[in-house]
Amino acid sequence: MTLYDFIVDGTYEGKRLDSWIALQDEVDITRSFAAKLIDDGNVLVNGKPAHKSVKLTAGDEVTLNLPDPVGLSVEPENIPLDIVYEDSDLLVVNKPKGMVVHPAAGNYQGTLVNALLWHCKGELSGINGVIRPGIVHRIDKNTSGLLIVAKTDKAHLGLAEQIKAHSFTREYEAICTGGRFKEESGTIDAPIGRDKNNRKRMCVTDINSRSAVTHYTVLEELYERSLGICSYVNFRLETGRTHQIRVHSAYIGHPILGDDVYGKPYKGCEGQCLHARKVGFIHPISGEYLEFTSELPGYFVKLLEKMRDKT
Repeated sequence: MTLYDFIVDGTYEGKRLDSWIALQDEVDITRSFAAKLIDDGNVLVNGKPAHKSVKLTAGDEVTLNLPDPVGLSVEPENIPLDIVYEDSDLLVVNKPKGMVVHPAAGNYQGTLVNALLWHCKGELSGINGVIRPGIVHRIDKNTSGLLIVAKTDKAHLGLAEQIKAHSFTREYEAICTGGRFKEESGTIDAPIGRDKNNRKRMCVTDINSRSAVTHYTVLEELYERSLGICSYVNFRLETGRTHQIRVHSAYIGHPILGDDVYGKPYKGCEGQCLHARKVGFIHPISGEYLEFTSELPGYFVKLLEKMRDKT
């Protein structure tokens, strides 16, 4: 069972409880399943059971118990891991492009979680349940780079609090298309919500959205014959919404190279050219600040080299 605690933002004033739950990225369930959870007594509003049609108000506290899938188990698999740091409480892993973080429909094997269960001999935080043991934050399948994993519940809660307080350092690097940036650095402050026409996509919207802030700095101007001017960009997350960098970069007219959801596919780049370059956090047990940087993967380096030759 996974426990979630939420405080309702004023944006959702008057929203039905079941509809509101279905909009939460952390849970990612349908409205009908949310309604079933409410009917089964797995949802409390301000500490009391509530009907699925109750209208929420700003400041309401919603507690959700998400039961583990019945009959589903995740098996350990001996998959090599690139471990950047490890101690008895947590580890930092450099995830390769193409690896799914945790099992989901159609991906029950070969995930990072399968590999972690083998490496850690099952000693992972249980806060996120059987499907996502130890997973404090996620990166997309085709995004490479650094990910922090909690071995204990205490470490997990401490890391989650830092993410909630926006004190967690997360920097990414990407190649963006769309010509020259108007400003060499800036901040994208635009709320993100689920696309009403496609639940697998997110979009910038004022409807049923959550605040999202991304800071960017153009590191280098590049060139690709079929695309024209491109840019090598550093992104720093202030918030961490689903697909945030991909959505925000597309929103300002500079979709990430190879992003076949928010931009266009690119030959030689399976999915978006996006790398989680740096993470920094206060160790939840020792209190020491730790920071780690990951080298760019080979495919990314080759693309940079190709685009630096502006002929």
